[in-house]
Amino acid sequence: MASFSSTSAKAGSGAAGGGWAKAKHFTGGGGGLLERIAGIELEMSRTQKNKQTSSHLGSLRAKLCQLKRELLEPSTSGGGKQPGFEVQKMGDARVGLVGFPSVGKSSLLTALTGVASEAAAYEFTTLTCIPGVIYYNDIKIQLLDLPGIVVGASSGRGRGRQVIATAKSCDIVLMCVDATKDDSQIKLLTQELDNIGIRLNKDPPKVSVNKTKGGGFRFNALVPLTKDFDHEVCLTILKQYKIHNADVIVKEDITADEFIDVIDGNRMYVRCLYVYNKIDMLSVKELDEIARRPHVVPISVYKNWNLDMLLRRMWQELEIVRVYTKKKAMYPDFEDPVVLTASRGNRTFNVENAVLQVHKSLLEDFKCALVWGTSVKQQPQAVGMSHDLHDEDVMQIVKLTHAEKVKATHGKKTGKTVAGTNTKDETKK
Repeated sequence: MASFSSTSAKAGSGAAGGGWAKAKHFTGGGGGLLERIAGIELEMSRTQKNKQTSSHLGSLRAKLCQLKRELLEPSTSGGGKQPGFEVQKMGDARVGLVGFPSVGKSSLLTALTGVASEAAAYEFTTLTCIPGVIYYNDIKIQLLDLPGIVVGASSGRGRGRQVIATAKSCDIVLMCVDATKDDSQIKLLTQELDNIGIRLNKDPPKVSVNKTKGGGFRFNALVPLTKDFDHEVCLTILKQYKIHNADVIVKEDITADEFIDVIDGNRMYVRCLYVYNKIDMLSVKELDEIARRPHVVPISVYKNWNLDMLLRRMWQELEIVRVYTKKKAMYPDFEDPVVLTASRGNRTFNVENAVLQVHKSLLEDFKCALVWGTSVKQQPQAVGMSHDLHDEDVMQIVKLTHAEKVKATHGKKTGKTVAGTNTKDETKK
C-alpha cells in the first residue's frame, strides 16, 4: 500500500520526485503555501484511485485541507489586519448576495429593499458591502450586497476572502448568475465557496469522533461504506491530524473529504438559492428548462418579474418560526413576534429558546408555558421547555410563585409546628 512519506516512491525523495516532493523544493525551505498546494493537487491528479492508493489519497487530502486553512487564516505577524467591510448584524435573519460582477446584485438589492446601491454597465461597480432590510411577514431580513467574486477569490484575489468570509455569517446565500451565460458560473462560484469552508445545500455528515486519552483507535461503521472511505483511510487521516486515540462512529456513507470536514470542525453548512437574472432575454423553452432545476429561482430585475416568488422561496429556506407572546388576561401581541431560526439562541425551536429570546432571566422563574396553536392538541395547553413550537403559535409564560420558589430551593418542609402558629416544635424526645 502506498504511504505518505518523504522516502516513498509515490511521494518522491528528491526534487525530481512526485508532486509533493516538488512542492517542498519549489522555494527551498518548504516552498510557499500556494506552491505546496499546487504540488499536492498535482500528486492527487497523478495518483490512480483504487484500494491500494486510498490511504495515500486520504493523507494527501488531509494535508491539502491543512494548507488551505493556513492560507485562509490571517497572519499574526507583518502588516496587521487586512481592512474589511463587515457590517453589524441586525434583524431576524441575514441573506447574502454572491456572484460574479455585473449579474444584477445591486439592482436586486434596490428592488427588494429600496436601498440605493450603485449600478452601472461596467464590472466591479460595488466595491464594499451594501446592507439593506426586507420587511416580510412581520420580520426584518437583512440583505447584503457583496462585491463581485472573481476566480481565485478564496486565495485572496479581489478581496475575495473578505467577501466569502462575510457570506459565512449569512443564514442563506443567494447566488446570482446571468441566465444568458453557461452554467459554469455556478460550478466556479461553488468551488470558491467550498475552498473557504462553505458547503451549499448540504447537511453535516453523521459522524461522531470522540477523542480519548488512551485506548488507541476504534472504528465502527453502522452502514456499508462504498465511497473509498474505510478503516485504513480513517486511520491515515487521523494520523495526519496527530490524533492517535479516538472512537469513530460512522452513521452514513461518506467520503474522505466529508470526514476531514468533521475533523476540522469549522465548516459552515448554508442553504443556497440559485437566482437566474435577466430571464427576459431567454426563450420560453430555455426558461422552462431552467425553472425545473432544484434550488433555482428565475427572475428579471429589469422587468420586475418573479420577485414575489423569490421572497417566498427565501422564507421557506430560512425556516423561520414566529411566536407571539401574551400576557395574562390580555390579547396577544401580533405586531412584534419572537423569531426563532436555526442560527439564533440554542439553535432549536422549542419553548426554552423562545423564553431565552425574550429574556434569559425568565428561565430562572419558569414554571410552564401556555401555548395556543398547531403544536398542541388542546387550546391552551401547558407545556415544558422541551416542547417544539410551530410558526404563529401564541405563548404565555407562567412564572413560579414565591412559595413555589422557596419550596424548589429548600425542598419539602419537615418537623412539627405548634398549632395555630408558624413556630417549629423543637422538643426532643
